[in-house]
Amino acid sequence: MHRIRLIAAIAAALGACNDAPEFDLVLEGGLVIDGTGAEVFPADVAVRDGLIVEVGDLSNRTAETRIDVDGDVVAPGFIDPHTHSRGSIFEIPTADNFVLQGVTTLVEGNDGSSPLHIGAWYDSLTSAGGTTPNFAMFVGHGTLRSEVMGTEDRPPSDAEMERMKELLADAMEDGALGLSTGLFYLPGSFASTEEVIELARVAAEHGGIYISHMRNEGDGVFESIRETIRIGREAEIPVQMTHHKIGAWRNFGRASESLALIEEARAGGVDITYDQYPYTASSTGLSAIIPRWAQEGDGLAGRLRDPGTRARVVEEMIEWVEMRFAGDPSKIQLVSCDFEDDNAAFPEEMAGLTLADVLVARDDPATPEAVADLILEIDAAGGCGAIFHGFDERDVQTLLTGEHGMIGSDGSLVRYGEASPHPRGYGTFPRVLGRYVRELGVIYFEEAVRRMTSAPAHRLGFHDRGRIAPGMVADITVFDPETVVDRATFQNPHQYPVGIRFVFVNGVLVARDGRVTGERPGVVLRRSTR
Repeated sequence: MHRIRLIAAIAAALGACNDAPEFDLVLEGGLVIDGTGAEVFPADVAVRDGLIVEVGDLSNRTAETRIDVDGDVVAPGFIDPHTHSRGSIFEIPTADNFVLQGVTTLVEGNDGSSPLHIGAWYDSLTSAGGTTPNFAMFVGHGTLRSEVMGTEDRPPSDAEMERMKELLADAMEDGALGLSTGLFYLPGSFASTEEVIELARVAAEHGGIYISHMRNEGDGVFESIRETIRIGREAEIPVQMTHHKIGAWRNFGRASESLALIEEARAGGVDITYDQYPYTASSTGLSAIIPRWAQEGDGLAGRLRDPGTRARVVEEMIEWVEMRFAGDPSKIQLVSCDFEDDNAAFPEEMAGLTLADVLVARDDPATPEAVADLILEIDAAGGCGAIFHGFDERDVQTLLTGEHGMIGSDGSLVRYGEASPHPRGYGTFPRVLGRYVRELGVIYFEEAVRRMTSAPAHRLGFHDRGRIAPGMVADITVFDPETVVDRATFQNPHQYPVGIRFVFVNGVLVARDGRVTGERPGVVLRRSTR
């Protein structure tokens, strides 16, 4: 009798359980691009407790929420391996301009610049209420060097090297993805290859990778690729060339040589990959044109007071502008300026103007010397960010065909309508899908999605993300393959893309048809050694 009652009780409990929906969410009727590069296939996708649990025909299964995505592509959420977002993430935790592109994970700490204490920074982000996208971080070599040596142009002492190693190891223990360098920037430009190799070995011991803004992306780009390969080989660490591009107008059309160097290195045992953005312009501080030696130790102003030194600085700046832009100041467009007060020496609104525009407004001649003098004057007044129109469309397309490439924006987290930022912050991922896949046919949708999802997930150690498959975290982007495209331009950058239908982070809806929901389900992603 007691056994019968027990069986009845179990049966009643099971019946009650069966009344509950099987899934939290089913995306029904979509075209699944699973992130591996495999051919698209029709299927429903089910989510429960933040995970993808089933993929297939789920028409007769129960779900708390069902969304009809007939005709849309269901893809893994896009992972952006190179962003500049930490400066504004506390003020804009929803990261609208990234999330509305379909990006579900932001990676920071690139170009050699990061917080010094990664764990403490992560804690502050979490205690502030978290973010909409997931967030991950590299530790920056420039940050380590500045902490230990300032901006001095010299090799580290043995004690200084040991201190940098200790700080690097601490950051890796806190979950940093690896070591980033900005060998183009201060103070990284003062580091020898041997210094970087020694530090990269520490990151390798902790299961990290090495990611680099290379020393020279212009006339010395191929030498810099070889240096990056050497670092990977001698430090025995996976290597990522970030925002890879071929600069200097005399190098235009030579991207295939870069791909050949990568293939040769990989055949020799170096695990090297790259990411790129789909534009023919970069963006950084205007001071990048000023020689690094002249900026050492924040001593530029003093050096410029010496006529001979100033003449040398101007000469090198003229050579740089000639090498990168054939001397054309209209190729350098201002993003925003950090002037403390209104400055009558410049137009009232600088954002969006080119240096050529500023020269005209000031009735200055467009001579090479005048361009260099203007840059120095702007820097002395507080400095400006700038967009540099200095790359070739053929090379962008060639790099998109390379087997070991990924997509990364190098974009900034921005407030809508403020300044005149590079459009990559609004449009990188939809631009690849709309322009380079649908319109130009450079690559297929399946390959483009792989470069945005499983490829960076594998490279960065996110083993449970980047694919549409049971057991994977439900970071999902749904887009319309017929309409998805960027709208942001260099003249009008503050325009969100179209065709991104739904975005989910850890199973939570965070964007729908061009609007964020305000949810903040993102988590900190620390490097996994699995």
